[in-house]
Amino acid sequence: MTRIIVITSGKGGVGKTTVTANLGMTLAKMGHRVALVDGDFGLRNLDLLLGLENRVIYTAVEVLAGECRLDQALVRDKRQPGLVLLPATQNRKAEMITPNHMKWMIGELAPQFDFVLIDSPAGIEMGFKNAIAAAQEALIVTTPEISAVRDADRVIGLLEASNISPARLIVNRLRPAMVEASEMMSVDDVSEILAVQLIGVVPEDERVITSTNRGEPLVLEHNSNSRAALAFNNIAHRLCGEKVPYLTLGVERDNLLTRLRKIFAK
Repeated sequence: MTRIIVITSGKGGVGKTTVTANLGMTLAKMGHRVALVDGDFGLRNLDLLLGLENRVIYTAVEVLAGECRLDQALVRDKRQPGLVLLPATQNRKAEMITPNHMKWMIGELAPQFDFVLIDSPAGIEMGFKNAIAAAQEALIVTTPEISAVRDADRVIGLLEASNISPARLIVNRLRPAMVEASEMMSVDDVSEILAVQLIGVVPEDERVITSTNRGEPLVLEHNSNSRAALAFNNIAHRLCGEKVPYLTLGVERDNLLTRLRKIFAK
């Protein structure tokens, strides 16, 4: 059966779209049929990270308006034939999209693919509600920052209320040196606060910025020596049920936890 997974966080800027692009590309490299759905109507970016922006003709909005067929809106990645993108729109009002629209569209799309990954917009308003409407599972992306973790905690509660399970955690942009200096939350800190299963830790890597600007996901072959690329690859394998050891990213110490417990207890 198709696995429909929303990639979300609550906070903007934590790397949801980067995670979506790299996981989708990795799953396709593993031989799976993968559809990536840009759920950020009005501010689409997933096409840019994949380098497919010049090939977008129709979007999800034209599909819903009956102006094109669903298959006409899908943009196929020439590097990985098993990967397609359903882009969001930039030119029409996002308010016209409802959760029922998303359920119908994902329902039509899902039978053709092994994985449908939905890139959720920031916030917990209508865009978030649309993105989770058809989802069965969730990947929660957060950076090791207090504000990001608190927003992720709020999103986890909303996912539980919507019966979306399991929800798994990805800690993104970890800086081991800052963790060791007690200047950044550790993975253990974040995991203890959010109390959801950890599925991956992605270290900070400047090549993510370069790959984004080039429209080439980091997991493509010439970036294979990147630790962040290896982390994305490991997450994809864990998502498929494989037991993969976590990268050794440095000593993790308990830090900030007393303060954070007070914040989350309020």
